[in-house]
This record gives sequence, structure tokens and C-alpha cells, in this order.
Amino acid sequence: MKKDIHPQNYRMVVFKDISCDYSFITRSTVDTKDTITWTDGKEYPLVKLEISHMSHPFYTGKMKLIDTAGRVDKFRNRYAKKQEVKK
Repeated sequence: MKKDIHPQNYRMVVFKDISCDYSFITRSTVDTKDTITWTDGKEYPLVKLEISHMSHPFYTGKMKLIDTAGRVDKFRNRYAKKQEVKK
């Protein structure tokens, strides 16, 4: 194994899922400008996430529905006129 290839500046960092307001703390080397006060009263660097295991549809079982009904209705209306002309 190669020596001295892993970073040495690990520190505690808070990761916050902004879509469901879920936070967790872990060790990381990520650079960030934001900070947050954790439940222990100490201030930690903050990384904002768009999605985590608490908001991802695979883990939650809840799928976000896209407005496909509108698209399907438009399709049917557009081609229903052509079907009437053929009859």
C-alpha cells in the first residue's frame, strides 16, 4: 500500500438534508463555509445535502409523482381527432 495518500485532516462535520430537515454528524474532510450548532452545544462545519437516505424514494418507498396525466391527456386529445377523421 502507498504511504501518505490519505488525508489527515478529518474532523466532525454535520450533514443536513434540506428537503426533509434531517441532520447527522460524522467525520469528514470536506471543506465548507457554513457552520451549525449541534445538540451538544458545539459549533461544527455544515454541509447541505439535496437528498439523503431519509428523502430518497428508494429508501422511503415514496415516489414523487410527475404530472404525467397532463401529458397523457394532451396525447389522447391530439390523436383522438385523427381517429375520428379515419372513422
